[in-house]
Amino acid sequence: MDQPIKRQSTLALLGALCLFLSTIEYLIPKPLPFIRIGLANIPIMLAIDLFPFASFFLLVIIKIVGQAIITGSLFSYVFLFSFGGTVASALGMYLLRKLIGKEGISFIGIGIVGALLSNAVQILLAWLLIFGPSAQFIAPPLLLLGLITGLLLGIFCQHFSEQSRWYKQTLEEHQYDESR
Repeated sequence: MDQPIKRQSTLALLGALCLFLSTIEYLIPKPLPFIRIGLANIPIMLAIDLFPFASFFLLVIIKIVGQAIITGSLFSYVFLFSFGGTVASALGMYLLRKLIGKEGISFIGIGIVGALLSNAVQILLAWLLIFGPSAQFIAPPLLLLGLITGLLLGIFCQHFSEQSRWYKQTLEEHQYDESR
């Protein structure tokens, strides 16, 4: 199969997986409306090593818009929070992995950093747009939950990347494509 078609197929697969995981997560009861596990971030994390920045960021946009359509929040302030948190998280994870490399930071570290960046931006937006100084009271539990979910998602991605033949093969194909 032609290399650009392989890349596009992988991007489409991971985009569909983002939407599927968003749907699953939407069905899970939440103690508070803004609390999410972040399952749809799994394909984003795995894509960091597969794609150049433009393709990676396209996947991030697919996830953000698709998740907003699934949850019905596309034209609400919730979308702004999701957009801000996801973009900050994705940029932080991508840059960290590219600067430090696979040997310097695992998916576990990336998951934790991504979750904390997402939560920090969402707390900042809550401070600026809704709660004002009262946002400081939601910060500790939200950051703790982000630490836990980022750790768990990172552990999953680390294990998946080490055990999946599909991921290893796709990684090799895409690295070959980048060297051309």
